[in-house]
Order: sequence, then C-alpha cells, then structure tokens
Amino acid sequence: MKQLANILLIYTGGTIGSFEDPETRSLRPLDFDQLNAFIPELKKIEAAIEVIAFPQPKDSSDIQPEDWVALVEIIEKNYQRFDGFVVLHGTDTMAYTASALSFMIENLQKPIIFTGSQLPIGKIRTDGKENLITAIEIASAKKPNGKPVVPEVCIYFEFKLYRANRTFKYSAHHFNAFQSPNYPYLAEAGVNIMYNENAIMPLPKKETRFYKTLDPALAIFPLFPGFTKQVAENIIGQTGIKALILHTYGSGNGPIISWFFDLLKEAEKKNIVILNITQCEQGAVEMGRYETSRMFLDVGVCSGLDLTMEAAVTKLMYLLGRYPDNLVKVKEEVQRSLRGEMSS
Repeated sequence: MKQLANILLIYTGGTIGSFEDPETRSLRPLDFDQLNAFIPELKKIEAAIEVIAFPQPKDSSDIQPEDWVALVEIIEKNYQRFDGFVVLHGTDTMAYTASALSFMIENLQKPIIFTGSQLPIGKIRTDGKENLITAIEIASAKKPNGKPVVPEVCIYFEFKLYRANRTFKYSAHHFNAFQSPNYPYLAEAGVNIMYNENAIMPLPKKETRFYKTLDPALAIFPLFPGFTKQVAENIIGQTGIKALILHTYGSGNGPIISWFFDLLKEAEKKNIVILNITQCEQGAVEMGRYETSRMFLDVGVCSGLDLTMEAAVTKLMYLLGRYPDNLVKVKEEVQRSLRGEMSS
C-alpha cells in the first residue's frame, strides 16, 4: 500500500483564506476546520494534511520580517514530521516572504510551496481551489527513490510553479499574477504536472540549517531623471543603514553627476554595502558596459546581476543578520548565488 505524504498547510492570511459573508458581502476569515467543506476535492489527494494557522492571520500588506521568522520557526519545529509544506499567503508580499524563506533555510531538502488566490476561496470563480490542490500535489510529489521532486521554496500560481526568489507579482487583476522572466518555471500543470527537472535545484547533501536573525537596516534609492542632491543625501546619508539598494536604469546605469558619486564614495567609506539592481523586469546589471555605469565600479558598488527587488531586499536582510560584524563578507556573499536567486 502506498504511503501517504504528510503535508503541513500553514495559513498566514490573505484572500485565499477568506470567504464572502452572504449577508454583509464583506470578507471574513475562513475557519480552516471546515476546509474540506469548501474544497471537498482535498479528500481525494493522496496526502495526510494538517493545518496550522497564524494566531492572528494577516493581510500580506502587513507582513513584517518577524512574520518570516515565525514561519521558519513553524517549519523548523515540524521539519522532521512532514514531507512538504504549503504556505497560504496574500499575494502582495508573497514574493518577499517566499524569497526570505529561501535564504533563511539553508540546504533545504523538502518542498515549501507558497500559493494564494486573487479571489476568495468561497467565490464560485475562485482561483484558490486549483492553486491549493496543485500546490499540495507538488509538495507531495516524490521520485521513485522516495526523494522529493522539488526540494525548493517555490510559488505556485495559475498552472505555473516558479522558484520563489526569481519571482515577483506583476498583476493585481489577472489570475496569472506572478512572473519570473529571468528563470524558467519549474513545473507546469495541465492534464499532468510536467516538471522541468533541469531547472530544479538538486537535493543538497548537507544538513538543513535554519537562520532566524534578520537585519532590515537598508534603504532603497530608485533613480529617476531629475532627482536632487537633497533627495540623494536624505536616502544615501541617512543614519543607521548598513546597505543601500540602487534601483538603476537598463543594465545598471545611472547619471554621471559628480556629487552623486561623491555621496556613494562617502557611503562606501562608511562600509555601507551598495547593491546595484536594474529597474527592468528582464535582463541583468552589467556594470562597466556603458560609461554611465563604469563609475559605479570605481566606487565599489556590488552588482546584483538579475536579482529581483524582492530577492535583493531579503537577501541583504539575511546576510546582514548572519554576518553582523563582517560587512566585507556581506559584500562577497551578496554577489554570489546562494539559493539559485541570480545568474552566475
């Protein structure tokens, strides 16, 4: 007799966990004790499912780094008992949370699949049912040798499975709300679930480790034509930051303004980690390709290559927390692919 996979379903909040009150028409949190009543198809899945919900489920716009730590603690506590994990999360910050977990859990050997919905689970046209059912199937999937098919932190949405730290939300209106233009999807669900095995991370041989110290002491400076010296000073020179994300044009370019580069030089002298990522959704930073990015190299700016904003933010928080007294190490690690989050 085939042994059922044990799956832990973790509900953090979001649209997928709500239903429309027939009298008030307002959205109310779903009682997950009645989950099977809303999705009777779950009974047909070959998996034993347990549910844990945040004590106070949150709209994803309210999610903070301490919530990422809480998620990691839940997974660490239950890591040996379950074969896979499915996290129900609001879509607005799902890519941030999923990216954060990809860094906070090293040598992950089990699937952690994030999913959600654009319409509440109680709506007739909800996308939540398919997303949840398939996410559970993927989290349960094993190879003939018993090893998991996808030992990664992923996002599953609208028939596609993406590497979490390569993904961002691009639509507030369509069911296919997420994209990963710089990395292929890991699986596509149709009549069958077709896995792109060449794109999936290999199963690590080292022991899984959990990290729960994050440092959010960073700032983001999105470049735009006409930004003033005062604006730049207020962002780059603010007290207490340890890292700065420059959100630049094209392949990592910025205006050639002497006072701007003087500010960056001063920040570099203070050992602030400066990371260059592009505003373009597709493509990568190539500092030095154009004269407008060559000066970034001269002042010690780090290349973020094709990092998403979500991956850049969470990777820096993780590295600043892990190496609090070694910013040289942070600079080295931020330019290296740790969890498949950037092209080498």
